[in-house]
Amino acid sequence: MAVINLTAANFDEEVLAYEGTVLVDFWAAWCGPCKMLSPIVDEVAEEMTSDTVKIAKVNVDDEEELARRYGIMSIPTLVVFKGGKEVDRSRGVISKAEIKELLI
Repeated sequence: MAVINLTAANFDEEVLAYEGTVLVDFWAAWCGPCKMLSPIVDEVAEEMTSDTVKIAKVNVDDEEELARRYGIMSIPTLVVFKGGKEVDRSRGVISKAEIKELLI
């Protein structure tokens, strides 16, 4: 599964209007922990075969309004949406197993 790059223009359609589960990785290019987490998130996306799960990323430097809207105070932050509603959140670097656990 390809990772979706989210912007203010496509966030509502890709995340809030989606009936399934969406994992959103809020990150920045200058963030060391984000660089550690990003390949793990990419691996999870590659391994996902479900038609009801999406993996997406938001660059907080490019999309400050989205980061503000969701109260992102530190990065990396993973936010899980189900049926368009936030249901879970994780801050910092976590393992692939922990990311998959968020999606259950």
